[in-house]
Amino acid sequence: MSLINRPSTGTLAMIHTVPGLIPVFESLARLDLPGWATFNTLDESLLRITIREGTLSALTMRRLTCMVWSAVDAGADAVVVTCSSLGPAVEAARPLCPVPLFRIDEGMAIEAVGTGQRIGVLATLRTTLDPTTDLIRRTAARLGHDCTITSVVSDGAFERLSQGDTEGHDRIVAQSLRDLAPQVDVILLAQASMARVLPSVRGAMGALPVLTSPEIGMRHLRRALIA
Repeated sequence: MSLINRPSTGTLAMIHTVPGLIPVFESLARLDLPGWATFNTLDESLLRITIREGTLSALTMRRLTCMVWSAVDAGADAVVVTCSSLGPAVEAARPLCPVPLFRIDEGMAIEAVGTGQRIGVLATLRTTLDPTTDLIRRTAARLGHDCTITSVVSDGAFERLSQGDTEGHDRIVAQSLRDLAPQVDVILLAQASMARVLPSVRGAMGALPVLTSPEIGMRHLRRALIA
């Protein structure tokens, strides 16, 4: 599927599993794809079931594929799935998708591999950590870069966030960032919800790059979709 000489206007469908991130991606789409219209679809159960089962099941992958095809039938010229836990399902659907189909963490993986050899991945869910780590490993192999990957789960942070304890979530993630920083050249935050912690730890991180998927992911779409 070639992305060369694509028009500068079109319709982007964004598939979400977290309702609170829809305004974030809408704002980024207006910034990075100003000629494109957007529409959103949301199914929280895709992520909830994946968390409950501890793995991305064939059924969940099929359900996501149906959402992608529904978006295409609704007029989407491109589709992005904003949940990193569903990344393998996106890649499974891509060969048969008639329009460009993206996982939101692709751009972040490319930038990380080009930034440093020692790459840290931080997540609050194992179901997000493993697909992101695998994506980085395959991206490095495809681009011919050597890297070592240190993957860490901020234990308890997601549970705090699910209970409405945002301060507890932020405190755990911040400590994980501080602990991981001396071991790596760059850190990826595997979930968009973790980015809220960055302002509180910038001083402790120094010049260490910390990458998040929404901004980098949408810039990746811009490069791919606008000729």
